Amino acid sequence: MFKTRTDAGHQLADVLDDHDVHPDIVVAVPRGGLPVGRVVADRLGVPLGIVTARKLGAPHNPELAVGAVAADGTVWLNETLLPSLDIEEAYLDDQITAERRAAAEMVERYLGDRLPLDYEGKTVLIVDDGVATGATTIACIRQMKDAGAERVILAVPVGPPDTIEQLRAEADEVICVESPPHFTAVGQFYESFAQVSDEQAKRYLDGD
Repeated sequence: MFKTRTDAGHQLADVLDDHDVHPDIVVAVPRGGLPVGRVVADRLGVPLGIVTARKLGAPHNPELAVGAVAADGTVWLNETLLPSLDIEEAYLDDQITAERRAAAEMVERYLGDRLPLDYEGKTVLIVDDGVATGATTIACIRQMKDAGAERVILAVPVGPPDTIEQLRAEADEVICVESPPHFTAVGQFYESFAQVSDEQAKRYLDGD
């Protein structure tokens, strides 16, 4: 479906043109969202920033997302799943503290000496290379709203239908290039889905 993340960015930008979207700022989810976000931000002629969140994993199954926390401390918990897992509050508190720190450190690492963007009263477009469960995406959307954004739009190349529908309840608008019913992972829809290094991510943010 997509050759690379850059190709996905071009396809996503084409779809955004059709939707007549005019954001003030594009924020990408590092690291994989930055190649996509760079293309979109350049096409729209707006600044590119980042928004980060980390998954909160279950005690004996870290891949199972029981929630997520953004760099600013915004937390989303999966209230449908949590009651069935009997997770201790102390465990959740420790996870939130550790993962919030990791998300904040990522922001500091990428932004360096740059001043953070001002989201107050702005239309913010969140971009990633795709969504799967949507846990960290929800935390990112809520972080932008907590930062004062007037309107938050999510734009991704690919995601499963149920997750996309769930995200429509969080963002003001959700735009997705493809939402295939048979979805296993984001990477299955890319010919090349190599990891984006920190150095590459910084270059995308710099506009190189």
